[in-house]
This record gives sequence, C-alpha cells and structure tokens, in this order.
Amino acid sequence: MIVTLTANPSLDRLVSLAGPLERGAVLRSAAAVDQPGGKGVNVARVVTAGGRTAVAVLPGHPDDPLLLALREAHLVHTAVPIAGYARVNLTLAEPDGTTTKVNAPGAPLDEAARTGLVEALRREADGARWVALSGSLPPGVADDWYGRLAAQLRGTGARVAVDTSGAALLATAGQDAPASSSSSTALPDLLKPNAEELAELTGLAAPGRGGAAGAELEADPVAAAKAASTLVERGVETVLVTLGGAGALLVTADGAWHAVHEPVTPVSTVGAGDSTLAGYLLAELDGADEAERLAVAVAHGTAAVQLPGSTLPGPEHVQRDRVTTRRL
Repeated sequence: MIVTLTANPSLDRLVSLAGPLERGAVLRSAAAVDQPGGKGVNVARVVTAGGRTAVAVLPGHPDDPLLLALREAHLVHTAVPIAGYARVNLTLAEPDGTTTKVNAPGAPLDEAARTGLVEALRREADGARWVALSGSLPPGVADDWYGRLAAQLRGTGARVAVDTSGAALLATAGQDAPASSSSSTALPDLLKPNAEELAELTGLAAPGRGGAAGAELEADPVAAAKAASTLVERGVETVLVTLGGAGALLVTADGAWHAVHEPVTPVSTVGAGDSTLAGYLLAELDGADEAERLAVAVAHGTAAVQLPGSTLPGPEHVQRDRVTTRRL
C-alpha cells in the first residue's frame, strides 16, 4: 500500500479557453471542470488507477467540496477536520496547449490540525510500503516539517518519498539537512526534484534562482546525474530527477540511469511530476529493477502531459514501449 500526505490540498479548476489568453481582455471559456487536487492526492489517484491500494491523508472541512470530489472519485482518503476550506487553484488552458496556473496559498494549519495529520499519517503508514509527502506547505507549518515527519515515520517500517519545492525542499534535503535519523529531522529515502530544484539543492544556483542552471542540467543528463549523486552522498537513498522534455534521471549508490520518451505534443504539464512519482512507486511495488522503475515513471509522466488540464493518466494512457533507458 502507498500512503500520501497532502498538507495543502486544492480543488483544481480547469478553464479551457476558446482562444489565446489576453491580459485585460474579457475571454470566453470552452469548458470548465473541477477536480480534486494537490500533489499527494494526484499521486494517490494515479496509483489507484494503476490497480494498487493508496490512501490519501489530508486536512479538510467536513463540508468541503474537495472531500465530496474525492468520494465521487472513489479515492480512499483520511481527512483531518479543519475550520477552513481547501484552496481553489485555477488553470487556464489555451487551445495550443499553453497553460497558466494561479495557485492560492491554502488554509492555515494550527497545532491541533498538524497533530491530527501526524497521528493519521502514522496510523495509515503502519504496514504500508511507501509514504509520499507531497506538495507545498500551507501557512502555519515550519519549513522542516517534512524532515520531522520522515524521522517520525521511521518506526512504521514504511519508506518515505518527498516531492516539494522552495524553502520546504531546502529544509528537507538542503546542504544543512541532517544525514542521521537520530536528529528530530531525517532525510527521505526518495527525493524527487526537477532540474531547477536540483540546482538549488546542490548549490549550483541560489535559492529561487535555479532557472538557468536547471536548463543547463536538463540539457546535460550526465551533469545532472553528478549533481544528484551529491544528494546520495548526503544520505538520500534514491534521487528521481525530472528533466522536462529530456526525460528523467534515477540516481542511487549503485549507479545512474537516464530515460527519455519518444517526442510527444504536450497538452498540459499539470500533474506530470506527480504521475512520474506514482509510476516509479507502482514499478517498485512490482519488483522492477532501477532501469524499469525509471522507464515506467517516465511513461507515466509523459502520459500526463498529453492530457488536458489536471487530468491524470491511467494504464490505458501509458506507453512504456516508447521509453528508452540507458545507464550513465
């Protein structure tokens, strides 16, 4: 079983525009769809679609439309009651596939809500194979919270994957993050940065300024693998790096692999990283080796970019045979 935590869930609203986005103009939409969202929710949805058991842990008001959407989607979830409602994230999709996202900050989590989430997470993690801590942290939560959760989950036997960004990512696995689980915080077993985040994590770029360095890493998988290997040296067992159209990397103490999908026409990048992580976890549950885990991950991520808005892939969308993998 895979358990996910989405501390900052959302209701994702996709508005498909009839024409190009124009600032200051009155625009018409071709369609509008609401879907349950947040990175951990997305991972759980893809894992469930892939035929495995997933449980999504999240905060939620009992009357929140997000929880209704999860029930309608038949996604197994544990919601810790909070006073506020989930944020609404807006995606504007143009006919040529260009997407513009407007993400709200989310509802604050007080101490009672944080304690409830920790208790629910530990309860669900008992006997699980993986716990994925995914997405941004809402107001009121310290940047190192994922690292502290990783330390608290050690006793459950579940392995911990983290996919976040910004200050939360640096606090979880930056250069000052402790390598030992004897601390109040611990490094995750698996980390999933993109190229820009990898550049910031490894000191190739200043925090918040990883764009240019990230583009260089996307263009040079060998350099990206070398950067990711420094995270392995710090104590992260597995680093899964997404490289946009250049595929993805998997780096462990045993080596590095690069996988790329045959060219596709992107429709929306929303949920691609979450689908990549879910694909990796599905392959790991199936006992696949490193190269195959990476190939399945890339196949899932590429399937996601070919779907509109925040639509997530199922097995019918995944084309594993169009992925090429090589060991670096």
